[in-house]
Amino acid sequence: MATSSDLKQTLGDLNRDSFVPLLSKLIGESKYVQNNPPQLIPQEDRVVKHVLDSLLPYSTTTGGGPLIINHVTYFPGRGNVIIEYPGTQPGKILSFVGCHMDVVTADPNDWEFDPFSLGICGDELRGRGTTDCLGHVALVTELMKKLGETKPKLKSTVVVVLIANEENSAITGVGVDALVKDGLLNKLKDGPLFWIDTADKQPCIGTGGMIPWKLHVTGKLFHSGLAHKAINPLELAMDALKEIQTRFYRDFPPHTKEQVYGFATPSTMKPTQWSYPGGGINQIPAECTVSGDVRLTPFYNVKDVMEKLQEYVDDINENIEKLECRGPVSKYVLPDENLRGSLTISFDEAMSGVACDLNSRGFHVLCKATEEIVGHVKPYSITGSLPLIRELQEEGFDVQTAGYGLMKVYHAKNEYCLFSDMAQGFRVFASIIAQLED
Repeated sequence: MATSSDLKQTLGDLNRDSFVPLLSKLIGESKYVQNNPPQLIPQEDRVVKHVLDSLLPYSTTTGGGPLIINHVTYFPGRGNVIIEYPGTQPGKILSFVGCHMDVVTADPNDWEFDPFSLGICGDELRGRGTTDCLGHVALVTELMKKLGETKPKLKSTVVVVLIANEENSAITGVGVDALVKDGLLNKLKDGPLFWIDTADKQPCIGTGGMIPWKLHVTGKLFHSGLAHKAINPLELAMDALKEIQTRFYRDFPPHTKEQVYGFATPSTMKPTQWSYPGGGINQIPAECTVSGDVRLTPFYNVKDVMEKLQEYVDDINENIEKLECRGPVSKYVLPDENLRGSLTISFDEAMSGVACDLNSRGFHVLCKATEEIVGHVKPYSITGSLPLIRELQEEGFDVQTAGYGLMKVYHAKNEYCLFSDMAQGFRVFASIIAQLED
């Protein structure tokens, strides 16, 4: 078996002349893998094609190498890829999972450069998906290509899982949720699983849960010059939401463990969208909808929060005449007409956050590799959300998360990554593999 230093020397550094052309092909597909249904449904197999073109020469499929490649598709054109480099010791395994082949939307009119083609400016590699997450797709593809080329004799099996449908949960049964349901990731429980979809080169040890909510508010439509005959749903929404937020922050205050994990923010509940059916400026509308999300640190239970939010709304409805209002005629009850304003809250699919196990082998290996390659290690936590990793943890996986893009451009316009950061990520992966051989 290769020694740790021999293995790192064999894997070497990230080959820019191979990585950049591959990333260029992937970013060239980013327009077609934007995920915002129903308008934009990604075709991840456009990315899969380039990955397979790179790896098939080193696969058992062609007889040219050791890589075992499984292209798993649940919806036409929306595949996942499982790539395996077999080790010699049964049950000894590590995996890099979570690199997704869809991206968030980008409007070229808002960008300083074309988001859908790779731009190169010195160390900067520019385009939608460079940080999140096509850059990582290219990175782990290059890792497996190097293993396929050099064929080091490893005790550990190394597995990479590239997934579809990470950026939107409106459609399910497409990506990692389906792979888990079908048992295709079960054997990864036997070793650390590194979820590669964060940023800034440091271990991300905590993520937030997310509860998308909609608050539908019903009032009474009337002329704005006769406001005393209306129930203004816009004002009711504002006052009710203030009360809901006040109760939320009372019941789910900053948790003591958030400091241990270094969370940037505590749990939050806030609006992000507002809609109403339309009408004249002199009309008080009959209804409106305010939407937003809860971002929840993993020390609180998502189901408990949803039950509490429903409880708040029920109580406000029952006591709506007691709700603070906005002036002598901004009332939410019209007794003479036997009318009351009302609220209805609903939820889209929620997900739980995760607090990584700080005592696990995977965590210690990732920290040591980061300190060795990056020069320092400073784990952090955010209330951004990653799909399914809490469920994986609860099923017995040792889940750790990391990433080598830039947090400041995550889901933002003018997205880019640095080749030097990705090159450090490659060496971190090599160090992880080497450490786990010991």
